[in-house]
Amino acid sequence: MKKLILLVACAFSSYASYAGGYRVSAQGQRSLAMGHTGVAVINSAELAFFNPSGLVYLENKLNISAGVTGVISNTRYQNLDTRQSADTKNNLSTPFNLYATYQINDWLTAGVAIYTPYGSRVEYENDWAGSDLVNTIDLKSIYFNPVVGIKLHENFSIGGGPIYVTGSVEFDRNLQREQVSTENRPGISIDASNVSAWGWVASATFKPSDAVTLGASYRSKIDIDAEDGDVNFRNADFLTATKFDATLPLPAELTFGFSVKATSKLLLAAEFNRAYWAAYKSLDLRFNGSPGASRNARDYKNATIWRLGAEYNLNEKIDLRAGYYFDESPVQSGRFAPETPRNDSHGFTTGLSYNITEKLAIDGSFAFLYFDEIDESYSNPFAPNTPAFEGTYKSNAFLFGLGVTYKL
Repeated sequence: MKKLILLVACAFSSYASYAGGYRVSAQGQRSLAMGHTGVAVINSAELAFFNPSGLVYLENKLNISAGVTGVISNTRYQNLDTRQSADTKNNLSTPFNLYATYQINDWLTAGVAIYTPYGSRVEYENDWAGSDLVNTIDLKSIYFNPVVGIKLHENFSIGGGPIYVTGSVEFDRNLQREQVSTENRPGISIDASNVSAWGWVASATFKPSDAVTLGASYRSKIDIDAEDGDVNFRNADFLTATKFDATLPLPAELTFGFSVKATSKLLLAAEFNRAYWAAYKSLDLRFNGSPGASRNARDYKNATIWRLGAEYNLNEKIDLRAGYYFDESPVQSGRFAPETPRNDSHGFTTGLSYNITEKLAIDGSFAFLYFDEIDESYSNPFAPNTPAFEGTYKSNAFLFGLGVTYKL
């Protein structure tokens, strides 16, 4: 049982660590094109996600924004000593967003945000060097977030609302590190469906003038509860557990930002985001209802994102956007697992909106994420006799999105 606990602990911990490694910054096409700035940018219903308090400053009574983003991520692993190498398969994930807001009166606006900030897929080649850590991981999550914005003063507003999360995770790995290609190689897969949790968001907006906007937003920590997840083994009859429960945290986030209307055509924005990943010290699991729990250390650290963005009104039909952000990894040295091939990254973004009519626009975005090359290792303190898994990782990702904005 001790061996089983250790194996599955490592497996399901991938859910949270992978989320930290590949949080998908694609909650709106306009914001993504501007370096994912949005907390102080008042131009669409995307504010329902970035800063609900800013909804009261939208000019139109009804605002709708919807979009989908294609994400292709690539990772190459290589051990320079053993010459072993592997590449992840180019799997396409498609996070989406839907936002709608309605101005009830001069001081109150209501809205709803539906989006997917976590979720993607990583798949390595069969029997690769790290197959005892991960073969495949597939994450899905949807956030439902009703919000309100309340204007307390002509230049100041507050907003927020509850967040409901639902999702699932599938994970597969081998139980041996030995490079033996055989159909009888033992392995494990887990499947946790109907994972759910609650959280909340609160925000504020201050507009000292028509040209300057300051915004702040706080998103609470969300404890994800997985109950009665399925455990399945291949060629390992000596392991018998079939169910597990687990609770793992997604971090609280604090964002500050401002935007300046530099000219009648040019808008500039900057943001600071802090994700409190240090709350994720370890993962505790229970198997088949047993009161005993396992502990799997992750020891994440708090991480910061710096964002810059610009929007330029070329003419009445076209708005151009560009941006950059630096995203610090929450993964510490010695905890660098291949399901989270995630070092510090640089995001370069661009995009545009084409205004078909005064009410309807098509929004497009593109982003390239470059992850710094890193030599790192993964060691498990609960398996001191297992050697660390070491190597060099090179990663990048491409994001391309399309959306629509409607206002009435």
